[in-house]
Amino acid sequence: MDKKVKLLLIEDDPSFGAVLKDYLTLNDYDVTLAVDGEDGLEKFKSDTFDLCLSDVMMPKKDGFTLAKEIIDINPDIPIIFLTAKNMREDILTGYKLGANDYITKPFDSEVLLYKINAVLQRNNNNATNEENEDKEVYEISSFKFNTKLRQLEVKDKMYKLSPKENELLKLLCKYKNDLMPREEALIKIWHNDNYFTSRSMDVYIAKIRKLFKEDENVEIVNIHGEGFRLLVKE
Repeated sequence: MDKKVKLLLIEDDPSFGAVLKDYLTLNDYDVTLAVDGEDGLEKFKSDTFDLCLSDVMMPKKDGFTLAKEIIDINPDIPIIFLTAKNMREDILTGYKLGANDYITKPFDSEVLLYKINAVLQRNNNNATNEENEDKEVYEISSFKFNTKLRQLEVKDKMYKLSPKENELLKLLCKYKNDLMPREEALIKIWHNDNYFTSRSMDVYIAKIRKLFKEDENVEIVNIHGEGFRLLVKE
């Protein structure tokens, strides 16, 4: 029998917390519920978890402060924020702290399950392929991408990439066949997320997409409002 995934749920609304814990338990997760940030930190210290789900606005210790302290203990722990706010500043703060995703209340429970599964899968893939983080050369179907030389080679053609094109394609390769979150790319590469940097990234994506147009096994797909996927048929 497979070991259940252990979730730490930090939610200060007792009714919502109890309902969400029951729902996640019914979907085969092993869930520990903490009632505020301080309780969440103590429970995190006393056990081992696969993922944390944390509210942002909480008494005693807010979700961002808690996340920073949790990441200081275990930098590899995935964190998803549950927030009643849909403020871009809060979303960016979460990503800058190292959170993996967020979901705004009220939310579709099936969407939450999808996000949990996606984050766990991505985390497992990153752990399995940790060496890919500093890879110099990627094979992308018929293309060879050299990150150090900033070169994309296919057959007898060689494309020289700009620094931002290089970083963006490298991040897409990290998330190959998975979702590359838009906010993560903007923060890591542009160090900001506003209308102008977002439009700038779209231009760079379009440039990279054109480079792959002659290979039908490679496609960069826009996931509206979420990010991009580098799809590579094996």
